[in-house]
Amino acid sequence: MSYRSLGLTVLAFALAGQGLGQGKTGTRAAGRKPAAKAPVKEAALIPLTPRERAQQMLNRFTFGPRPGEVERVLVEGPDKWFEEQLNPQAINEDALNRRLGDYPTLNMSPAQALLRFPNRGAVEGVANGKTPYPVEPLLASLYEVQVFKYNDDLSKNTVDASGKKASDPNDAEVAAQKKAGQAEAARIAGELFSLPKNQRMAALIKMTVADRIAFTSYLQGDQRNLLLAEFTPVEREIFTAMAANVNSSYQIGQELAQAKMVRAVLSERQLQEVMADFWFNHFNVYIGKDSDQWYTTSFDRDVIRKNALGKFRDLLMATATSPAMMIYLDNWQSIGPDSKANTPGKPGGKPGNKGLNENYGREVMELHTVGVDGGYTQADVTALASILTGWGVDRPNQGAGGFLFDPRKHEPGVKRWFGHAIGDPETALGAKPGAADPGMQEGVQALTILAASPKTAHFISWKIAQRFVADDPPGALVDRMAKTYLATDGDIKAVLRTMAQSPEFNSKKYFRNKVKTPVEYLASAFRTTATDPSNPGALVSTAKQMGMPLFYALPPTGYYITADHWMNSSALVDRLNFAYQLTNNKFSNQRFDSARVLALGLMAQPAMARGASVQTAAFAPDAGEGVDVALGVLETTLIGGGVSAQTNKLIHQQVEMQVGMNPNDRLNLLTALVMGSPEFQVR
Repeated sequence: MSYRSLGLTVLAFALAGQGLGQGKTGTRAAGRKPAAKAPVKEAALIPLTPRERAQQMLNRFTFGPRPGEVERVLVEGPDKWFEEQLNPQAINEDALNRRLGDYPTLNMSPAQALLRFPNRGAVEGVANGKTPYPVEPLLASLYEVQVFKYNDDLSKNTVDASGKKASDPNDAEVAAQKKAGQAEAARIAGELFSLPKNQRMAALIKMTVADRIAFTSYLQGDQRNLLLAEFTPVEREIFTAMAANVNSSYQIGQELAQAKMVRAVLSERQLQEVMADFWFNHFNVYIGKDSDQWYTTSFDRDVIRKNALGKFRDLLMATATSPAMMIYLDNWQSIGPDSKANTPGKPGGKPGNKGLNENYGREVMELHTVGVDGGYTQADVTALASILTGWGVDRPNQGAGGFLFDPRKHEPGVKRWFGHAIGDPETALGAKPGAADPGMQEGVQALTILAASPKTAHFISWKIAQRFVADDPPGALVDRMAKTYLATDGDIKAVLRTMAQSPEFNSKKYFRNKVKTPVEYLASAFRTTATDPSNPGALVSTAKQMGMPLFYALPPTGYYITADHWMNSSALVDRLNFAYQLTNNKFSNQRFDSARVLALGLMAQPAMARGASVQTAAFAPDAGEGVDVALGVLETTLIGGGVSAQTNKLIHQQVEMQVGMNPNDRLNLLTALVMGSPEFQVR
């Protein structure tokens, strides 16, 4: 398939998909509620068929149905399946947990993860003798390599007496160094591969530092892949950290991102995964900011996932007392202008130059709770920032401590905020550290008020409905969800249940109308084809190329979840390119079997024939060519029916252009074209 024909196909698909999932929300910032519209009389909603309802459940509450899963949900009953998903702890995840064993930092504290993947400060402390080398041999070997690189960096940046800086090597010197390094790495690889698997890392760490650096830096291709595959997860981490430049803490985020893709594809607790994705985006933190490189994993694990299906107040409080959030929105640096920490201890001393940081105080109202139209003022933002002074992090640069309330930084006095009087001037100045500290309780009181607000109930319900129902969710549904929120003290399960049982959610108007984000698209491509993600790192890189680097959304709004951002010709180019590479086994050594996908689809055909609405014109067995039958099965299996005649025509035209293509390659092309079609882009 030529790039020219690929480009023409994308153009044709883009034209065929005009209006498909088009955003009804304009270009507003992600997650912000639009201005209220004049009421319009709605046409009567047409209910989904039983099969469509099963598809709707799987399309919205999973990262894509696997082959045969619609049939299983139909037999079990969509409501029963949904209730099971609302209670994820009862669903066995042993197989997934074994896969997640490849990422040891998922279960580490921030300090433990930082020890395994040290930042420059940690390496500098060891290099300067302020911190001892780790006792564990593997870690000690890693730090020897990192200290060597740190000292090498210093020597390259030194200047002589004349002020001249040491020159960087020229291109010829770099090429020679690379050639010598690759030769040395190949020699060492030969030695290691002659040893049993469980002795290789022990042998490597006994080698000289120079050999370790050459080996980890220059080992390439199949030798590298085989070695890493046969290392234990911990050994693989040590190898990766040795290969990194000084400051390898970004690798913690790499493990988290790869684990996210593995979970999205393989988890049986799909609703929990989808809700974890939703809430992380709602309470976004940027992993690239300062200490969040090692705090984001615990934020995802102990804050978002732990509370994803609980009470909203608990989730809000957990995010507010998370080091990741305090660092991301700078609240740990916020100091009350009249606090003890901002005034020198000498009598008559002048106030310091530190002061309030309003970032968190603003975003917790605008984005996390009542919404931009929640009725607060700039004075309320300032007052809430004052209420939340003292909320911070213990030794954030070391990853050694968690959330910390510092009463010395807390602004004393009564704060007039959002119609409430918060704070007691008699007790705030003399408060002592601890959860019962009156200054700390001011923030708890304010967040509790926000969580219980009817405006929060409506905004959170609107955000959930936007994710699961429509870019511009129906107002009547949002109102009912908000009513449930208030009646159940913000029970997230109850709000989801109200939505899932609603006539709107179960209507044809809101069926297959949500455009997939890049992460949703990639995960669904693997789930609908029952493909095991053997290279999650490649999926993480592809999500980044498609504009959605995992955990790297810089603005507090997180990523857009509406069609106006993700459905365009450029996105279709990226997605069809990915599909073509995947189905032709050209995607980062990922194994893909189109014949198996077709076989799985054929095995489900009897059930489909009884209940499916397959709108594939060329699906009849007497259509004349096997291509027609294969295309019909693939469209029904991967998309679930409702494929337009125009899409089928475009796919046929593309296949007919490939003269002399063998059957296997033709099947791969058909699979890629179906996954690149406009209909596959929606859920």
